Parts: sequence; C-alpha cells; structure tokens
Amino acid sequence: MTHPTGTQLDITLGDQSATVTGLGAGLRRYAVEGRDVVKGFGADEPVSGGRGQQLVPWPNRIRDGRYPWGGTTQQLWLTEPARHNASHGLARYVPWTVTEHGDSHVVCTLTIYPQPGWPGILHVRLRYALTDDGLHVTVEARNDGDADVPFGYGAHPYLTVGESSVDEVEVTLPAASRLEVDDRLLPVAVSPVEGTGLDLRERSRVGDRVLDTAYTDLAREADGGWTATLSREDRTAELWADSSFGWAQVFTGEKRRDVGLAVEPMTCGPDAFNPGPTHDGMRTLAPGQSLRLRWGIRGS
Repeated sequence: MTHPTGTQLDITLGDQSATVTGLGAGLRRYAVEGRDVVKGFGADEPVSGGRGQQLVPWPNRIRDGRYPWGGTTQQLWLTEPARHNASHGLARYVPWTVTEHGDSHVVCTLTIYPQPGWPGILHVRLRYALTDDGLHVTVEARNDGDADVPFGYGAHPYLTVGESSVDEVEVTLPAASRLEVDDRLLPVAVSPVEGTGLDLRERSRVGDRVLDTAYTDLAREADGGWTATLSREDRTAELWADSSFGWAQVFTGEKRRDVGLAVEPMTCGPDAFNPGPTHDGMRTLAPGQSLRLRWGIRGS
C-alpha cells in the first residue's frame, strides 16, 4: 500500500514515539507516554493545513509570487491562488531522500534545483532525533550552486495538550511585537503587542481569539533561543527554537477549533524576499555557504 504521505518513518526512545513522512519530510505525529504532543493525522490521510510540514526556502507568503533577485524579477508559481501568493516554499509536496533511519532518529535530504522563480541549487539536510530532552530537529541548508540565493526556513507543527478545542489552551510566547497584515495576510507594519488582545507574553487562555499572527522581538534565553508553551490542566507542550529564529507564527484556525494550535518557528517573517517591514530577516547564501538551525518539541 502506498500512503498519501509516502514512506512512514517511525522512531522511538523510551516513552516517546514519532513518525516522519517521506513526502515533504513532515512530522506526522509525536507522542510522549502515549499522549499526543503534536496534533497529527493518520497514515491513510493526506496532509492538510500545512500540518507538520517543512517550509523551505521560504516560510509563509511571497506577495504575487514575485521578488527581485539577481537583477531581474523572479516569478514563482502561485500556490495560494485565492490570495495571489506563493506559500510555504518548494519542499512540501516532493519526496525527500531518506539517508539514515535508526531506532530514534531519521535523516532526510532534498536538493531544490532551478525552476520558475527559484534561481539556484539548495541542498537541505533534516535530522529528527528523539532525546532525553524531547524531539530535536536539526536543519542544514547549503548553497550548491554558483550564485547567491535568498533563504528562509520555517516549520509548521500543530501542538496539543489534550484539548477538545483550542479555546481551552493557555499559551505563552515571549514576543513584544507582531506583524500587522492586510486582507491577503501580507505585511503592513510591525507594531507592539502591548495593550492588544494579541499579547501572549503572560500565560493566558486562547478563549475566542482567532490568531493567524506572526510575532517577533522575541525575548531571548541565555543560549539565544526562545520557547513557546501550551498548557492545560496537567499537560504542557513546549516548542523551542535557537537564535536563528526571529519569528513565530501562531495559528488557531477559525472555523475548525479542534485541530490543535500551530506554533511555527520561522527565520524570517512573511514576504521577506521583498522590500518591506520583514525584509531584514531574509538570509543570503553565497555559493558553498551553509546554515545550521535547530528547534524542537517537549511534552509532558
């Protein structure tokens, strides 16, 4: 039988278990002591809503699929046609190559070649590993071409603490600013969260809030990273990211409130390839240059 998300790569360590998919190298499930920490989906289901997907070489949206690069205008396929945007990169719906599969770790790789709107050759190596400190994800991206390329990365896990609706979840994210967007969810301005209903710096219940919000100005921990926490009764789920990640998207859903809370670590904000309020988060990789990024999830 061929699954809608390809090969199912199971890993375990003690009371932890996870499944990575060959399609998109996505995180389909992660559980601790038999309780879901990631709100996943079945092996017989197609992926939807970006669930567990890898967002490379850009996260979120690019306005009209266009951006200036190398003295010309690049034009990507519009993968969010209703808003006329290119969404979440080029790696979500292609099979990755599995180069290692141990009891508690999986390594997948992908090379993104030149195509409409993408001018270079980018090699990506992704390692999922179960550890005593939860699930660790290491991403290495290397420019294998002969010209500079733009770069951004994000991940799209939905976290859960056993809720029947995200309204029940308490969330904390140490971000002092958020991105104001237009009706196409594209950047308008970065503004403080102080005094708004979008301030998540103190633990608070989601309630009836509808969040599809990119946050930045994240308070850093001693190692330069940051942590978002979901809580409910005796359950917690944490997503942490290292110093490479300057943004986090929080998504509750609007019509569906039973599908978990997406907390998406991102190295840059929406539309970062274009001039505007998020452009300074875009990285440029020179030929042969590589980046190494780390994020992970804990649950109890």
